[in-house]
Amino acid sequence: MRALVALGGNALTSPHGRARPQDQIAAITVAMATVAELIGDGVDVVLTHGNGPQVGNLLVKNELAAAVVPPVPLDWCGAQTQGTIGFVVLNALEDALARRGLRRPVAALVTRTLVDAADPGFAAPSKPIGRYLPKDQVQPLLAHGQVWQDRGERGWRRVVASPEPVQILDGDAVVALVAAGFVVVAAGGGGIPCVRDDDGRLRGVEAVIDKDLAATLLARTVAADVLVIANDVDNVVVGWGQPGAEPLEQVSVGRLRALAAQGQFASGSMGPKVEAACRFVQAGGRYAVICSLARIGAAAHGRAGTVVRATDSA
Repeated sequence: MRALVALGGNALTSPHGRARPQDQIAAITVAMATVAELIGDGVDVVLTHGNGPQVGNLLVKNELAAAVVPPVPLDWCGAQTQGTIGFVVLNALEDALARRGLRRPVAALVTRTLVDAADPGFAAPSKPIGRYLPKDQVQPLLAHGQVWQDRGERGWRRVVASPEPVQILDGDAVVALVAAGFVVVAAGGGGIPCVRDDDGRLRGVEAVIDKDLAATLLARTVAADVLVIANDVDNVVVGWGQPGAEPLEQVSVGRLRALAAQGQFASGSMGPKVEAACRFVQAGGRYAVICSLARIGAAAHGRAGTVVRATDSA
């Protein structure tokens, strides 16, 4: 069995949301222990990850230094966080494998993802990122071409496009490494967003690609049987935060989509994960699972988390 394991960016921080280096190393160490367990069970694993808090840290640095040095564009932020998180994942995974007496080569690949230059998101950026700032602090950033919106009493907040991922551009390299026996970390943060110009050349763009939707493309690229979306909760929950909330365990795509249509899953949190799980199964995947970092091993075997299948009887 081959499993594509997608690690949530928020789950790679402390339980209190801190994203200090030591917090991220600790969270990734927990995750890689479960991944090593999965590899020890004979499962072929490919990894991807989110990068929201990590990019957020870089954006704060951009803001604080905007009057001194040019801000780093979002595609560069994505590439930088792919390198940093990939490096920490490799160290933690190698150590976890060694503790189990396992030897597997590991690699992290800086990965680009193609998006459509005509995607409607570019004409009307709407994805809020980063922190709220007063207008006077926003002026230098506007001068560098960024788009910010006045959000009233809370201040101004930056908005960017969030286009649909079309293709994992470095998919052939990922497939070659997997075929050579490597455990590969790829398409971090959804991949570095790129468009292809009329002359065929690629260039990075200011955008945020949803990591979970890109994970479905990566899963198909590497012919994964199972998609595991690991975050900071054990299950998808209906009626989150309300009396009688229902954690979902085994669920069909049909029921999950019906619940999504009722507005059960927030667009900024569980919504994209639910959509990604449904897309993966509808495209022929055996099943998808949404779980916590600590339950990756059991979830990949369909024994933990919210397991999404084509039908209730599957």
